[in-house]
Amino acid sequence: MTLPQTMAAVEMSGPGGPDVLRLATTKLPTLKDGEVLIEVAAAGVNRPDVLQRTGKYPPPPGAPDTLGLEVAGTVVAVSAGVAWPKMGERVCALVAGGGYAQYAAAPALQCLPIPGAFGDVEAAAIPETYFTVWTNVFERGGLKAGEYFMVHGGASGIGTTAIQLAKAFGAHVLATVGSAEKCAAVAKLGADRAVDYKREDFVQAAKEFTGGHGIDLTLDMVGGDYFMRNVEAAAIEGRIVQIAFLRGSKIEVALDPIMRKRLTYTGSTLRPRSVAQKGEIAAALREKVWPLLATGQVRPLIYKTFPLAEAAAAHALMEADTHIGKIVLTVGK
Repeated sequence: MTLPQTMAAVEMSGPGGPDVLRLATTKLPTLKDGEVLIEVAAAGVNRPDVLQRTGKYPPPPGAPDTLGLEVAGTVVAVSAGVAWPKMGERVCALVAGGGYAQYAAAPALQCLPIPGAFGDVEAAAIPETYFTVWTNVFERGGLKAGEYFMVHGGASGIGTTAIQLAKAFGAHVLATVGSAEKCAAVAKLGADRAVDYKREDFVQAAKEFTGGHGIDLTLDMVGGDYFMRNVEAAAIEGRIVQIAFLRGSKIEVALDPIMRKRLTYTGSTLRPRSVAQKGEIAAALREKVWPLLATGQVRPLIYKTFPLAEAAAAHALMEADTHIGKIVLTVGK
């Protein structure tokens, strides 16, 4: 297969609002050993993309400056040391950047086969959220069947994924969201209790939902004043996992309830991890979650798609925070 020398990609004129994004012509990525080149059919849009666009989340060393952390498409070139995927295979992949483009380089270890009869748009909405949820909820957070699980931002890509996976593995799920419409949506996905945080106190709701037991595991992307409220809602021996801080990273903490409840507070980021570490997450997903995707027991919820050239509109929609599920860019040849 003869590849073009250039491709279309979304570039930034500098940090700023969605209007700094524009479609440009650039060179194809150069593959490193262990990488494959994917002809991108679709690319997921995620909150870290918005943070990078505003200058608050720079790419790690060696990563492309182009936005985009997850793609789906067809493998069109393979570098040395790659046994799988092979040329011509349809895959979805987690990448450290470069997804908003016609072609993207991805470590082979971070590629996964497109499950079941999924199309490219659904497949592109899997990697970033499923990698994040699996490593934080099940590996770091240790969620077990029968436990009470609370996720904030339940209508987001992360939230809708966490609800489905937690239910699939036997947990009781409480999700906090920001509207009645979102409450209905997360209930449909399997949340046992949906809380509109603008109208209800989620701490009180959690105590009622658990019969006074408290929440065993909380996945929080809000931070700020939610920290101590999560502590108040937690069960004895509860765990709280922080993956973002939309309300701020600097907080005041009262240590006594954390000590009395013997709580575990932790957090993580995905993007800076090594290829080997991400490959281990991919292997776990392929074993534990891919069968659920293949049978349709869980699946990404697609809210809206935009052509690659309209990446700015996709970012504006994400910042409006009215979406339920994933926003995806489609890439034409």
